[in-house]
Amino acid sequence: MSDDDIDLEDVLALVMERVRPRIGEGRVADYIPELGRVDPARFGFAVATTEGEVHTVGDTGVRFSMQSITKVFTLALVTQKGDTHIWDRVLREPSGNAFNSLYQLEFENGVPRNPFINPGALVVTDELLANTGDAFTALRDLLRAETGDPDLDADEVTARSEQESGDRNRSLAYLMAGFGNMRNPVPDVLDHYFRQCSITITTEELARAGLLLARHGVRGDGSRMLDRAAARRIMAIMLTCGTYDAAGDFAYRVGLPCKSGVGGGILAVVPGRYSIAAWGPGLDAKGNSVTGALALDTFTEATHCSVF
Repeated sequence: MSDDDIDLEDVLALVMERVRPRIGEGRVADYIPELGRVDPARFGFAVATTEGEVHTVGDTGVRFSMQSITKVFTLALVTQKGDTHIWDRVLREPSGNAFNSLYQLEFENGVPRNPFINPGALVVTDELLANTGDAFTALRDLLRAETGDPDLDADEVTARSEQESGDRNRSLAYLMAGFGNMRNPVPDVLDHYFRQCSITITTEELARAGLLLARHGVRGDGSRMLDRAAARRIMAIMLTCGTYDAAGDFAYRVGLPCKSGVGGGILAVVPGRYSIAAWGPGLDAKGNSVTGALALDTFTEATHCSVF
């Protein structure tokens, strides 16, 4: 189906119709205390086109914590100059285990399975910190530019909550340091990582930011940040590894590169056409938004937009 045949307003109305009865389902990520306070009865859905239009429905102006969705953009920053050194430190395979598994990391000698599980993201943050001297600011500045929001920032309350409840991430980082797979002091890497995850964004802004990939690596100002091959490879890892241990189910149901976060957001990309953001705080057992997954399933069913 071509873009000319798709009425996005009708599609979004259908998405809302399908999702409305299930808003509030799932469980908020209360293991991070501040996220446990989020109202589960929220839902937002936004579609940004590569031509610059944005279509929205629901609570698309409400800010939420990006959490693991930031991992897409930190990986883009690390690979933007064609640097392949990061792939000596992290693999590109689905994990098949929890996103914070110590067992798998120990078994595989401190080399994370992919950049979208927690240990892999810590390695990417470590690499970005070594490259820039300030990983958090590099990410924040990129997101500010691509969303058009100069005030986009981390929520300090959430960042403190992450710090106070982040013992598992500390364990992962120190374990990798023990295997020689950290370049910076672990406390410094963790500080940047926790603040990155605590950046807040609206659904509409997230859809705008995702256009970086939908345009195959071209930024909002028209400059090229990633070559097409790098953008394609990031989207490939999103498809195979971007939704925790449910990537196969997302490929089956949605058929698009996706990256989720335990703040309830999901970013999906239709290469060359759309960037899609869904947000619903209630998570399923794998850590993905219940309503966000349903919304994306409905969108691809209605539009036949899929990479398959």
